[in-house]
Amino acid sequence: METNDTEGDQATFAILRPCLLLLILMACTQRTSESKTIKHQLTYSPFIPKSALAKAPPAKKKKKKKIYLTFDDGPNRGTSKVLHIIQEEKVPVTFFIVGEHVFASTAQHAVWDSLKIDSTIELCNHSHTHAHDHYRRFYKNTEGVVNDFRRCQDSLQLSNNIARAPGRNIWRVDTLSFTDLSKSAAAADSLQNAGFAIIGWDLEWHYDHKTFTLKNKSDEILQQIDSLFTHNKTRIPENLVLLAHDQVYYDEDDSCELHQLIKKLKARADYELEIVSNYPGMKQPK
Repeated sequence: METNDTEGDQATFAILRPCLLLLILMACTQRTSESKTIKHQLTYSPFIPKSALAKAPPAKKKKKKKIYLTFDDGPNRGTSKVLHIIQEEKVPVTFFIVGEHVFASTAQHAVWDSLKIDSTIELCNHSHTHAHDHYRRFYKNTEGVVNDFRRCQDSLQLSNNIARAPGRNIWRVDTLSFTDLSKSAAAADSLQNAGFAIIGWDLEWHYDHKTFTLKNKSDEILQQIDSLFTHNKTRIPENLVLLAHDQVYYDEDDSCELHQLIKKLKARADYELEIVSNYPGMKQPK
């Protein structure tokens, strides 16, 4: 019986052997085909035209909004603190100088000397007398106004023709003309005809004139700046002139607010600080 069983198994294997060999052959053929397909996929490199390989043009940088920080009435007891802050933060600002204040004391003249040697700031004309704070009478005499500004220009040897009218928000820059009080318009026109470019402001950082302390915190001023830009309320779109006054920042708390505002403006990617001579349409003497 055992012999018969062995012979039967041999006979069965002999029948199945061709089938097994065929299956093995088919499996090997399939693997070879798959291997060739994978190799083809790895080595195939479609034609890419040279124009497609050229670098895409760089994305256009978003134009920044310009902010012009301006400080009036120096040199006075707050000017040194303002100067220290802007030197620490390395930002460009413009000081509008009163001629009489430069020569009022040894200390004020020393501050003026400090301003002159700092190349990051700009010094402009804010009249010689500041109208002695009698503005109506001052602007009635158009010739006297021009002479007052010329005196400041000459005595301080200012290198530009940029001026700011004391006690008035007046603009005479290229084609931009605005006078807050019409009775001052004739004097403003006379200044422009004499070669001065007069710049006012879009936003004032207000202070109490009795205590010389700020009425607004830096966050509030920043919100006002944002709002003016958002609603297109500046004299020239995308450009904002901020008026501040040196004497206010003698106070430690107020100087801290100024410092905070400058830091916040620097941190904003959409804002850029500039000096007033870079304001649109500002023409400099040849």
